[in-house]
Amino acid sequence: MVLGFGFLINPVSSGAQLGVAAQGAAGLSTMRADFTAFFVISAAFMVFGAWRRQGNLLVAPLGLFLVAFTGRLVDALVSGPYPGFALPMAYEMGHVAVMGLAINLWPWRASGGSR
Repeated sequence: MVLGFGFLINPVSSGAQLGVAAQGAAGLSTMRADFTAFFVISAAFMVFGAWRRQGNLLVAPLGLFLVAFTGRLVDALVSGPYPGFALPMAYEMGHVAVMGLAINLWPWRASGGSR
């Protein structure tokens, strides 16, 4: 969540931590909006899902991290790996594994029925 708010407040510095640089006002706006949304919403649902021990709250962040991992994998296959490419992939897959486990262990609570 801290990383997400970092993109909202200072996208240039936060982008540099991830190897991303904005090109002009549109790039800054995109970093500020999209990166903030990804990290803040993912973190909020992970925290709330863990706090409530509700697996259904983890489905959306699991999907986001799985798509991010897939994008990195496609990039590695198409563009070739870069130095340190495996670390963010391991980070994302770690999140996917933990959330997948939690989704299977914690009950689902939804209006009108359960899993």
